[in-house]
Amino acid sequence: MTELISPLKLAVSGMRAQAERLRYTAENIANEDTPGYRRKLVSFEEATSFGQPTGAIEASRTWLDQSELPRNYDPVHPLADQQGYYLGSNVDLIVEIANSREASRSYDANLRVFEQTRQMNASLLELLRR
Repeated sequence: MTELISPLKLAVSGMRAQAERLRYTAENIANEDTPGYRRKLVSFEEATSFGQPTGAIEASRTWLDQSELPRNYDPVHPLADQQGYYLGSNVDLIVEIANSREASRSYDANLRVFEQTRQMNASLLELLRR
């Protein structure tokens, strides 16, 4: 029976990972105008159970994008230095929107796999009852 449950676990792991990615993307978009904010990135890795790969994925670690922060000129900004510059955010709104759409579509694909597998399991159980 574990072969029937395994695709469900795989689909759920994909949905969890993409939900995590969507969370960080939304956080990046919300902080686009926050001075000094570095965008957050998440990576995925294959999940293991007792040292053996399971085929599922999980969000593994989060890190900050170390690309250079833009220098914005605004002499009246409270964070401006003596020359009138302050460090902006390295969030690119277009990139974040694209990441959000990609994660959303991947989440939807995993959801469809989950629903299809559940329907196939229900059909199999119905056949076995006869």
